[in-house]
Amino acid sequence: MVERVMLMGPGSTGPLNARLIAAAYRDEQEATDKVLRLGSAIDAYLFASPVPYEFARKAGVLTMPATYVPLGGASLHEALLRATLDERLDPTRASLDVLSRTDVVEAYSEVDLPVDGIHVHEELTSTAQLTSFHEGLWRRKSTRMAITCVRGVAERLESMGVPVMRLRPTNAGVRSALQTAGLLGAHHRLEEAQLGVVIVDVPTLRDSSRRSTPRYWRDELRLSLQRLLLQEAHRINATAHPVDDHTFMVTATRGSLVSATEGFRQPPFVERIKAELGIAIEVGIGMGRTTQDAETHARAALSRAQATRQSFAVDREGRSLVPAQRAPQRQAAEPLRTKGRETLLRLSEKIAEEDGPLVVDAENAGRMLGVTPRTARRLLRTLVEEGLAWPLPPNRTLQPGRPRQLYRLILEKLDKDKAGK
Repeated sequence: MVERVMLMGPGSTGPLNARLIAAAYRDEQEATDKVLRLGSAIDAYLFASPVPYEFARKAGVLTMPATYVPLGGASLHEALLRATLDERLDPTRASLDVLSRTDVVEAYSEVDLPVDGIHVHEELTSTAQLTSFHEGLWRRKSTRMAITCVRGVAERLESMGVPVMRLRPTNAGVRSALQTAGLLGAHHRLEEAQLGVVIVDVPTLRDSSRRSTPRYWRDELRLSLQRLLLQEAHRINATAHPVDDHTFMVTATRGSLVSATEGFRQPPFVERIKAELGIAIEVGIGMGRTTQDAETHARAALSRAQATRQSFAVDREGRSLVPAQRAPQRQAAEPLRTKGRETLLRLSEKIAEEDGPLVVDAENAGRMLGVTPRTARRLLRTLVEEGLAWPLPPNRTLQPGRPRQLYRLILEKLDKDKAGK
């Protein structure tokens, strides 16, 4: 069947100029492995029948558009015609598999055949189960023939002496399926080339602009963040540039963003920036026909993410590309006491006892909290994420080894909480 499709390919796909790649198999279930081996080297899958398509779909390996050569309609009409011309076969008392009963009844009605004596097994199961379905009906004399979509079932029934006819795709069905697959592949190419814009907003820089934060610290953090975004953008063949003091824009294609976000399931850049710079970022992704449209949708996605925590990406029509998640509910009875606030409170008590500075590193914080420097470093990053500390430029010295990362504790946050109470 694959050879037949390949031979009909030239001239069948019209002006789409599609290139066909053969992936032959002996058993329909092997089609799943063929899909995995092809990976992202193709733009659309065309299966020889609905059987291998269903196996691949249920296995969850279809990451590209897919279709199959239909076996209903004209193919079933051809089988019924051949059966009526053979005196040994009776299509009015037959068992059929894989096809839906609705399609079978429609095809029988179109050729004026009664449907009272037909039995349909719609679900695609194993070859053994489908064979047992046909054989049982035949041995109980409920049917006089079997019509199957599965080659393995046809071979087993023939060996048992059960009259069987295997559905075969018509040439018109193959040509139509090739054109459909070509259109799916072309649409996928256009969709992957669609413009995408990522808006990266940095709450730490946005909030610190209203405080007495040292300018050199803000500039160094901004440069470090821009350097990291440029590296990430280069990795996905995109561009990155700053928009204002706390916002950056990354321009890419939908295809590159799909791979960078695991199909828009994970926001990009967040984990690396958190690990290397110790700050949290907010991300909005938008698609569009032009860069301006994509940026507008990206800013809308960013606003939606900031307000509801339910979405960070929208398509070119403004619809969410990420399944909505229920936002965590906060208790209104008392202020939320986060892990960061507890850490800041303990540090403030130690600083008050020792009359120490508000700038600490992991070693000093660990000594005051009674934990290891590694644990203290993680706690300090939590303070930064919650806006309770500012990461300062590393304290570079002539000593060998890793420079110390300094943090300025924002004890004013605790004062505001006390004033509020």
